[in-house]
Amino acid sequence: MNYSDSAFFLFIAAVFPSYYLVRTSTLQLLVLVVASLFFYAWQSPPLLGVFLCAWLITSLSSYGVLTANTPLQAKFSATVGVLMNLGLLGFFKYKVLWIHDFSDIAAKGSHSLGDWLVLAPLPIGISFYTFHGISLMVDVYRKNSAIAIENSGMDGVMKHLANTLLYLVFFPQLIAGPIIKAKDFFPQVGHKYLQEIDFAACFRILVLGYFLKTVVADNLGEQTAWMAYPHFQRKSSLELLLLLYGYSAQIFADFAGYSLIAIGIAKLFGYRLPDNFNFPYLSSSISEFWRRWHISLSSWLRDYLYIPLGGNKYGVLRTYANLIVVMFLGGLWHGAAWSFAFWGLWHGVGLVMERPWQKSWFMTSDHPFLRGFRVFLVFNFVSFGWLFFKLQDFSQAWAYLGSLLHNGVSGSELLRVFMVVTFSSIVFAYHFFGAYNRKISPQLQSVLYGIMLFLIVTNSGPSTPFIYFQF
Repeated sequence: MNYSDSAFFLFIAAVFPSYYLVRTSTLQLLVLVVASLFFYAWQSPPLLGVFLCAWLITSLSSYGVLTANTPLQAKFSATVGVLMNLGLLGFFKYKVLWIHDFSDIAAKGSHSLGDWLVLAPLPIGISFYTFHGISLMVDVYRKNSAIAIENSGMDGVMKHLANTLLYLVFFPQLIAGPIIKAKDFFPQVGHKYLQEIDFAACFRILVLGYFLKTVVADNLGEQTAWMAYPHFQRKSSLELLLLLYGYSAQIFADFAGYSLIAIGIAKLFGYRLPDNFNFPYLSSSISEFWRRWHISLSSWLRDYLYIPLGGNKYGVLRTYANLIVVMFLGGLWHGAAWSFAFWGLWHGVGLVMERPWQKSWFMTSDHPFLRGFRVFLVFNFVSFGWLFFKLQDFSQAWAYLGSLLHNGVSGSELLRVFMVVTFSSIVFAYHFFGAYNRKISPQLQSVLYGIMLFLIVTNSGPSTPFIYFQF
C-alpha cells in the first residue's frame, strides 16, 4: 500500500478513529496490530506468513533471553534468534545470488512448500523488520532496563509476544523505517490519548513529507528515467551530469519524504520515531554524511556491528578493516546485487581515505570557501556512488560514466534540463534554509506550507513506490 494511494487515506480514515475510540491500552494495541497486519498483507497476503515466522523467532528467542537462568542460556537464546533472523533475511533476499535459474523450478508446476519458498518474491520490508528483531535480541541480551517482563507466567509471555508484534509490525515504519531500536520503542507502548496529539506539528511534518515525495521526487523520477540503458547513450555529457545530480536530489526527496510521512503518522498514533535525515548534502566529510543520511541505519550499524567488531579500539588497521566490512555489509543489505556491495565499498574506502586527514587544517577549517569546497567534493562523491543504485548492472553503470566523459556538451534537451534544475533546486534550497537556520516568520511559514499543499494537489508527479520499498 503506497502512502500516496487513495486506499491508504481510506485506511487511515478507518483506523485513526477506531484507535482512539477504544478505552483501554490492550484494545488500542489490538487495533494497531490488526491494522498493521492488514496493511502489510495488502499486496501479497501469503508473505504475511514470512513476517509471522520472523515475529515468532524474535519473540520466543528474546523471551528466552529475558527468562534465562544463566548467562550461557541467555547467550544461546540470543545467538539462535539472531542467526535465525539472518537466515530468513539471507534466504529470501539473497537466494538470487546462488539460484541462477528459476525457470526450471517454475516449469515443474510443483505446489510444494519448498518450491513456493524458492519462487516467492522478496517480502516487502524484510530488511527492516529483521534489523528490528536483531535490535530486540541484542538489547535484551545487554539487559537494557527499558525492555522487561513483569512475570514469567503466561501473562508475561502473552504481553511480550504482543509488544514484540507491535514493535515489528507498526505500520508507519514497517516497510522502510526509520529503524527504531527496541530499547526506544518498548517504553512507548501504552495507552494514548487524543488530546495529547500535536496536530499542528503532525500537519507540518506530513505536508513537507508529501511535498518532497509527490512533487519533488516523483517529478524528478520522470526525468531520471532517461538514465536507463540505452537512453543515456544519446544524451550530452551536460545532460548526463545534471541527471545524475537530479537522481541525488530525487533519492533524498523520496526517502526523506517517506521518513517524514512515517514520523508524522506515528505521531498521530502517539509514537515517536527517530529523525532520519539532517540535511546530508551539506556534509563536509563522508563521515559527516553518514551522521546525517539515513541516521537510523547508521546508528544501527554503529551500535550492533561496528562497535561489536571492535570499533576503533584495536589500532588503525583494525579500524579501517571494520569500516570497510561494515559499509560493505551495509551496502549489501540494500539489495541482492553486487552493485550495492560496490556502493558500500565505495563509501567504506572513502571513510578510510579521509580518516588520516580528519584533524588536518583542510578538514577542520571553518573558512566558508574551504567548507564550501569540501561540501562540493562530498556531494560529488556521494552522487557518483548513487549511479550504482540507479543502474545496478555494472556494465551499464560504466557505460554511463563513459558517455558522461565522451558525449560532449552540445545537444542537451532544454526542457529536461529545466525540469531537473528546477526540482533539484528545491532540495538544495531546503538544505540551505533549514540547515543554516534562516529565520522565517510564522506568517511566511504558513504561506510556504500553503504553497506546498497547493502543489501536492496540483503538481504531483506520477505516483510511484518509494525507492527504499525495494530494500
